[in-house]
Amino acid sequence: MEREIRIGSRESRLAVKQSEILIEYIRKRLPDAPVRLVTMKTTGDKLLDRTLDTIGGKGLFVRELDAALLEGKVDLCVHSLKDLPMELPRGLTLAAFSAREDPRDVLVLPPGKAKIDFSLPIGSSSKRRVLQFRELYPQARFAPVRGNVQTRLQKLDEGKYGALILAAAGLKRLGFTDRISRYLEPEEMLPAAGQGILAVSIRLGEEYSWLDGFHDPAAAACAAAERSFIRALGGGCSTPGAAYAVVKGTSLVLTGMDYDESRKKIVRRSICGAVSEAEELGCVLAAEIRTPCS
Repeated sequence: MEREIRIGSRESRLAVKQSEILIEYIRKRLPDAPVRLVTMKTTGDKLLDRTLDTIGGKGLFVRELDAALLEGKVDLCVHSLKDLPMELPRGLTLAAFSAREDPRDVLVLPPGKAKIDFSLPIGSSSKRRVLQFRELYPQARFAPVRGNVQTRLQKLDEGKYGALILAAAGLKRLGFTDRISRYLEPEEMLPAAGQGILAVSIRLGEEYSWLDGFHDPAAAACAAAERSFIRALGGGCSTPGAAYAVVKGTSLVLTGMDYDESRKKIVRRSICGAVSEAEELGCVLAAEIRTPCS
């Protein structure tokens, strides 16, 4: 291949690290192909003084990337799947999903601290995380925290928060595993749909068969089930809903979470079925979880 492959990415350090995972694969799979990373600052990266639910959700992190892809300025884009809207713009599709990194959320404490200081707020802008963490620690209070991972850690270390709740995958990819104070297991805090998975978006109809070696079928099945569940709930990547799937042989176990506003209660349920029916399982579980308990 002689044509240059242009990869679109947000300019944050984590986004670049994630794109470099794909670049490393391309250089092994297509050693003669020139590869160029094209970074850009998205609307979500610029508007840091407001919470995401007041400015349009996490879709603001991909709008510029989608436009660049549709306009032919880049050939493909790498995304953290949990940040992608449930519906893609017309003309785009997801061509590959990476093997899943650690899907769990984690608790990050200030250096030298072994316990949460509940006199300070817990830093999180995620309704999903706030609702579930409050079940574990009813005494906790929360404050939004925006910015990249390094900025959030700096705010924590400056004493503005008693702890942060972050994704394990991002910290590990950035080399910050040592900052993890405690892993929050899925039984305690269900992850966001797609958390830990990278997705590669391309223009519909274009041929990228060389991505087959990057694509992980198990992660793709989990992504299909989890995103189908959130979509069927009528939610998106900024809603309190959560979903986590695990492939076991030819079976898939999907656990979903919704928040019953009328009862002020988190509802969790699980379903098991064939991997080949991943998307259907998400729809079925969403219908079940929205049925009021007797």
